[in-house]
Amino acid sequence: MRDRRFPPLPALLPALLPALLLGACATGPDYVAPHPPERAAAPFTSTGTAASDAPLPDDWWRLYRDPVLDRLVQRAFAANTDLRVAAANLERERAVLSEAGVARFPSTQVSAGRTYGDSTSSSGQGGALPDRQWTTTGGLTVSWEVDLTGRVRRTVEAARADVEAVEAARDAVRVTVAAETARNYVAACSLTESVAAARESIAIARETLDLTGQQERVGAASRFDVERAAVTLAGTEAALPSLQARRQNALFALAALLGAMPADVPADAAACAKAPALAAAIPAGEGAELLRRRPDLRQAERRLAADTARIGVTTADLYPRISLGGSTDYLRTGGSGGDWTFGIGPVLSWSFPNVGVARARVKQSEAQVQASLASFDGSILNALREVEQALTTLNAEQRRRVSLEQADRSARIAYDLADARYRAGSISQLERLVASQDRVAAQSALAESEVSLNAARVDVFKALGGGWQAGAPDR
Repeated sequence: MRDRRFPPLPALLPALLPALLLGACATGPDYVAPHPPERAAAPFTSTGTAASDAPLPDDWWRLYRDPVLDRLVQRAFAANTDLRVAAANLERERAVLSEAGVARFPSTQVSAGRTYGDSTSSSGQGGALPDRQWTTTGGLTVSWEVDLTGRVRRTVEAARADVEAVEAARDAVRVTVAAETARNYVAACSLTESVAAARESIAIARETLDLTGQQERVGAASRFDVERAAVTLAGTEAALPSLQARRQNALFALAALLGAMPADVPADAAACAKAPALAAAIPAGEGAELLRRRPDLRQAERRLAADTARIGVTTADLYPRISLGGSTDYLRTGGSGGDWTFGIGPVLSWSFPNVGVARARVKQSEAQVQASLASFDGSILNALREVEQALTTLNAEQRRRVSLEQADRSARIAYDLADARYRAGSISQLERLVASQDRVAAQSALAESEVSLNAARVDVFKALGGGWQAGAPDR
């Protein structure tokens, strides 16, 4: 084995010390989280009587106090396909982070081989004769990039922020799944009530038509009265199929949210006959809590952090890279002794003077940061807008429902009075028919208002961004 002599490692340190010291620095700006406007943390302006400033609980759907809804939401968290996609995306980003982190450590490459073939050797007569023999080779190479400009560090920083952004995206999907599960369940229950109200209205309209027909036969009512009663019945019957279809579609949507086939609608959800009601006003909290809670705001902020770190990654390409490398190789031919070779030292690589591409990429990264910052600011404004709009709609629906409840009570009383007077002969068939139509219209409007009101409540909960914290998967 041949002897190879190299300068001792301490002799190399003076040449490498500047690079090792510069490795403590990193190119590009250090990330500083942006501060939202002070007014964004203020209490909401549209709470009215529909919401309070109490903090929103994580599992807000339990405010309905409906065990069926609680089970449905937990089942959706466990089986929803969108959440499965979000979880897979998160695992992928974590793998990317792991790959980026490996660059901080030395890389190794091992090779080995053994071949058999012809070689040439000199004969005693000066000729060249073929010589078949075995050849054995082996090698080990170790290299480590001295992070002179912090390129590796910024890459890891960007990858870590990407993971946190995807975690926030996963949480945003959980918010949507919780809200849509509650929405479709409550809608199915409300529409069951609407279907029952529509059937009651049909019964009233049919009774009115039958009574009008009897009156016509004895000469107490005209054909005109009969036809008007028939129009009322037909119009009332026409509303029923649409309500039934909406209810069934809500159940189909609920099944999809649970990761089930349309035919596998949960029996307890299909059996719901009355929509659950909140015991108190919605605990909306204030703007400061919203900014901390909404996953989409956290996602936008983490995207900004990742893009800021990538400025350092692209800026590092303007400067040389230094790697420390070492290698050893072994060669043995035929029956002779093997030869070992060794090598160690720094390797410098630099694209200078062709840095135009690197400078262009730096500008791209800086522009991306500006776009991400604008996106973050826009996300704050959008979150506040969604909450204020949802609260405004909820307040309006509550006031509308109060009026419709009063109208329904009055219409029922008026119909009962008109029916009694008509049977006593005090009023005409037309007056009774008008009272019947008013009752049907008021009852239908009240039932539809219940559906809209429940949807508006869920819209508020969704805008507030709650639901991802409760039972969140381990990170």
